[in-house]
This record gives sequence, C-alpha cells and structure tokens, in this order.
Amino acid sequence: MTYENLDRKLVNALLDDGRASLRSLGEDLDVSVTTVSNHLSDLEDDGIIEGYTPKVDYDKLGYDVTAVLQLKVEGSALPEVTDSLREHEQMISVYEVTGDYDIIAVGKFADTDGMNRHIKELLVDPEIKESNTSVVLNAASEHEQFELDVDK
Repeated sequence: MTYENLDRKLVNALLDDGRASLRSLGEDLDVSVTTVSNHLSDLEDDGIIEGYTPKVDYDKLGYDVTAVLQLKVEGSALPEVTDSLREHEQMISVYEVTGDYDIIAVGKFADTDGMNRHIKELLVDPEIKESNTSVVLNAASEHEQFELDVDK
C-alpha cells in the first residue's frame, strides 16, 4: 500500500468513526499504531484534517429555520462582507461565488423572527447592494462528506 493510499484510507476510516482509537485504526488498516499516529499528525499539520467535531442536528436543538442568502456587494468590499458574515455564529457556511451574486451564505435560526432580525442587521451594510433570501423547506442532504478514492 502506498502512503498516499494509507492517508486516504485513514481519512476514510475517520469519516466513518472520528472517535476511533489509534489502535483500532491500525488494526483496520493493517499498520502499526506508530504509523497511524505519524500519518495522522502529518494530515493535521498539512491542514487536511482540521479537527474533530461532532455532527450536530441543529433542528433537534430548535434551530429549524435554514436560510440561504445571496448577496451582491461592491467588489472591493467582498473580503470585509465575507469576514462580517463569518463572525455571525449562526452563519454555518459563507461562499464567494461566481454568477449573479457575489456571496452565498447559509444560516440556521430558531425561528423566522430571529432570521428576519439577523438579515435586517446584515442589510444595513452599505456595501451590500442587493440580496435574495430563500428559506429551506426540506434539507434533502446536509453536511455530507464523502469517502476519498483509494487505488486498489
């Protein structure tokens, strides 16, 4: 097995169980605990693995309103607006995009009043020239990750 394949297999194993022990990972991948530890450290140092977090079902915690915001901003203000959006803890994703809008942001809110209040706070920014907000009716798929291809 090449080291690249080992790294990909290690990532896939962690996607399956992010709480797996080094020993169980070594057994599953048929390598030593030291090898797993070294590769895991390298993946973390290289920024490929950026942390270990639980998957949270925000709906079950009462954040069952998801909004998708599309924003047009002044070109030079793009970094400032994206930084501002990232600072709002209820914004779970912020993207700079091509197309009709410059930014797409996804937020989770406890209710439509909270969403409305939050969006109105954002829209006082004079750098935001236009906005379009969609409320998600049903999340068919959300926060999905995919396994990496591994050479056989």
